[in-house]
Amino acid sequence: MNPDFERINALGVYLHTRRIGIINRLPGDRHIFAFEQDYIDDSNRPTLSLSFKGQAGGLVTAVRPVSRRLPPFFSNLLPEGHLRTYLAAKAGVKPEREFFLIAVLGSDVAGAVTVEPMGENQDEQSDHDHAHDHEERKDDVLRFSLAGVQLKFSAIMESSGGLTIPAHGVGGSWIVKLPSTQYEAVPENEYVMLELARKIGIQVPAIRLVPVAEIAGLPPDAARLAGQALAVERFDRGAGGLRIHMEDFAQVFGLYPDDKYGHRSYANIAAVLWAETGDAGTYEFLRRLVFSVLIGNADMHLKNWSLLYPDGRTPVLSPAYDFVATLPYIPGDNLALTLGGSRSLDGITLDQARRFADTARLPMKPVWDVVQETAERTEEAWRLLPHKDILHKEMLTTIDTQLQKALAGTMQA
Repeated sequence: MNPDFERINALGVYLHTRRIGIINRLPGDRHIFAFEQDYIDDSNRPTLSLSFKGQAGGLVTAVRPVSRRLPPFFSNLLPEGHLRTYLAAKAGVKPEREFFLIAVLGSDVAGAVTVEPMGENQDEQSDHDHAHDHEERKDDVLRFSLAGVQLKFSAIMESSGGLTIPAHGVGGSWIVKLPSTQYEAVPENEYVMLELARKIGIQVPAIRLVPVAEIAGLPPDAARLAGQALAVERFDRGAGGLRIHMEDFAQVFGLYPDDKYGHRSYANIAAVLWAETGDAGTYEFLRRLVFSVLIGNADMHLKNWSLLYPDGRTPVLSPAYDFVATLPYIPGDNLALTLGGSRSLDGITLDQARRFADTARLPMKPVWDVVQETAERTEEAWRLLPHKDILHKEMLTTIDTQLQKALAGTMQA
């Protein structure tokens, strides 16, 4: 490991440029996070995560050390899989050494959080100085290549309409998802599914397909990819690069990324939304869930559902993302989490909906109304959707078959 990292023993955690806590490295490769006292005492403090909200509504400040890894909220800010391995190698850090990895990558993670090493004089640094330093900071480690997976790059939409990958991956307002070398037409698949979702009233960000050859600044191996990339406008960035805080539901539940499958149910997500966002967020979540069953999107795990904090304190359901019909790639796949006790993609029965409503403590009638209305609107929108013509025949057939099967399984009740 790079010997410079061994001198880092504390990381400052900033939310909207205000330092709210510190992650300390303890002997035995243990780590502990603690809030700053002024954050604890502030009755109008911005929200870091619902995982720190107590049953009575107060801030949970009890802390305990975590071995080797970071506490779950911060672990979820880091990339996973091949991308983590690649970036860790570039930084000279072992992928499992999350403390050092976030020390390198923490200046451009999702939401309004930044995590940066604390030097000897950093205790005296003002929030204004921190914000300035963040804007000036450039890390070559954020240059990364494909390594056989579908990676996401931060990008800036130029006035000419082209897409440029920032040299260091910092501060972009778009995410560019390059083609997969394993699965065919994933960007096109997601583009069509997001446009279908938009047609039935689901909130999705601005998107566009861009030929990889027209994207400037890609590493050579990425630039050689054939086909199109999907550009998705970042909803955690506002005008002028303003950061909007967000967290995914692995963070909400205090779970590590490894536990994003199967450790909670969709009803558990709905229960949180019911308590925190009321009708609007809960039934919009259900609409997206029904839509995912209809299109055969099995991969809606905990990290594919997120909350935004537009005012810094109050959560709302984020726009939809990662809508991909997965059955063309993994035939016979099942839902990432249970829905009314089942992971089947064959439709949503009345009994399933009732179990879902009972577990989440929701009234049954509006739940079933959303299920049926979403099924009807999706069927009509898919039939009339012009965007689907960009998908090849075999993929269209698989999606058509799934939609009709799921509709039959849903509407029979």
